[in-house]
Order: sequence, then structure tokens, then C-alpha cells
Amino acid sequence: MKKSYLKIFIILFVIPLIILSSCSNNKTPANKNSAAEHYSNNEDSNKTTKSETLPTNKNDSTNNSIDSANSLNPPSILKVISISKIVWSLILIIIGFYIIRLLSRLIDIFAEKSIQHRLFLKGLVPVVRIFGWLLIFYFLIAGIFKPPIATLVAVTASIGIAVGFGAQDLLKNIIGGILILFDRPYQVGDKIQLDNYYGEVIKIGLRSTKIKTPDDSTVTIPNGEVMSKSVSNTNYGEPNCQVVAEIYLPIDVNTNKVRQIAIETAQVSPYVYLNKPIVVLFSNEIKMTKSFLKMSIKAYVLDLRYEFIFKSDMTERVLNELLTNNIISKDDLNY
Repeated sequence: MKKSYLKIFIILFVIPLIILSSCSNNKTPANKNSAAEHYSNNEDSNKTTKSETLPTNKNDSTNNSIDSANSLNPPSILKVISISKIVWSLILIIIGFYIIRLLSRLIDIFAEKSIQHRLFLKGLVPVVRIFGWLLIFYFLIAGIFKPPIATLVAVTASIGIAVGFGAQDLLKNIIGGILILFDRPYQVGDKIQLDNYYGEVIKIGLRSTKIKTPDDSTVTIPNGEVMSKSVSNTNYGEPNCQVVAEIYLPIDVNTNKVRQIAIETAQVSPYVYLNKPIVVLFSNEIKMTKSFLKMSIKAYVLDLRYEFIFKSDMTERVLNELLTNNIISKDDLNY
């Protein structure tokens, strides 16, 4: 993380300063020639008495060429960057940092108070962060430094050179973070599967995305990799998601009774979301040279944060009901 911030600092500040300072110290021969031509034209105009219109036109054209030549040359670096401007820039960055942090914190607090609006509010956090820093950067350029066009051209060229020298990965991750905000394959609070990692998205930054896995580990994935790979979204912006509980039963079990018990048991779970259907499916599988009937109970959890608790609750309740009604025995569970 520190290396990434160091690269950004070098791209945005160090290299532009080097290029601007070198440009401001070098005087082009064109300026000297144009100044000499201007001086000779003035001498000729003082000596010439035949016509005054022609020298005047020459002087005007010479002045225009001088102005255009000067406009193409960046001003001295001391005129663009000064101690006072640096101090005000640091003050603006610090104030902007704490304002963005405060707004993000307030949004998180309000998001945790409502299940229905939690994902929507958490999705605003990365938008506030990214556009907040873009606004700070705009005020730094347009409000404090106010560089001329020639300086902006030099800075843009320096950034292009820096990217060409080795910041392609960083730029790819930043572009990936912006595309994620607009394309929205996922948002903060969603449960996603990326490669071998599955968990809840807790942060979307310019450089990377962070997800929390079921074992409470935080995984950081560069945004460039996210945009180049397939992402599976479990809930896609909804607070509920489907949960599948699998139970292996004897091959000769009464599937009609088992299905009825499974559906009724899942309906009384405190974590179930009843606005979506509960489905029970059976399939034949062979384990250890023995044939079993695998029952899959598909139901939706009320809050996706209770996904694994709901899965465990369904499994326990269904097994207890099957054993209580003597549909299966304990020996049948010895796989």
C-alpha cells in the first residue's frame, strides 16, 4: 500500500517538477532571434522616412511572434509553486481527508441501522471517496496553483512518461476501480466469488477491492485483476441471498414426506426470507461405493450476513425432525 502511494506521489508531483524546472531554465534560440529581429526592425523604422506603414506592420507581427513563443514556454517553476501554495495545498488535503472520512463514517452508521437500505448506502461510500478526492485535486489545480496551459501540457507529458516507465499496473488498477463504480458488477455489502475467494465486499478503492471471507480473513484484490476475470455475485444488491443446505439420506427414503418436512422446517426458521420460494431437490450420488440420496434445500436468508447461520439452522432442524418422525435412523447417518 505504501509503495502504491509513493508511485502516485512521484507521478503527480516529483516528475512534473523536474520537467517544469528543466523547461524554465532552458531558453530557446527562437526567443533570442525574435528579440534581435525586433530590435533591428525598430532601428530601421527610426532611420526610414519614406514609409511608416510597413515598419509598423513588421513591428506588430514581430510582437505577435514573441507573445506566441513565450506562451508556448512554461513559466519559471517558482512562479507556479511557492511555499504559501504548498502550505495551502497541505491544509486543503488534510481538511478534505477528514471530511471524506467523516462522511464515509456517517454513511456506514446509518447503513447498519437498516437492512433494506444498507447495501444502497454502503454503495455510496466508494463514490463519495473517489469523487471527493477528484474534487480536492480540481481545487488544488484550479484554485491554488492555477498553472498556465503550457504547464498543464508539461505535467500531462510527464505523467505519460512516468506511466510508460513502469506505472502501468497502478494505472490499470485505478482505471479498474473507476470502471467498477460505473459498471457495478458488485457493490459494498455484496457477497461475491472471485477465483478461490468468497466473501462480503467491505471496501472498493481506486487501487483494490477488499472482501471478508467466512473465516474472518480480509482479502485484497487489485481492481485490474477483477476487471479481467469472472465475478459471481450472490445477491447483486439485494439484502437476501439463496442458501443451499445438503443432507445425505438412504436411497429408499420416502421423498414425499422428507420434502414436506424439509419445507415446513425451513419456513419456521427465524432467518428465512418467505417472500421467495423454498425448493427441495433430490439427486443420486455414490460415496464410498454406496449409493445415497442427496437432498438439497434451497431457501433465501433474510439477511445475507446470516447465510451460514441459516444453513446450519436448516440442517439441524431438518435432521431432528426426520429422526423424531422415524423417517431415518442414526445408523443411516453413518456414511
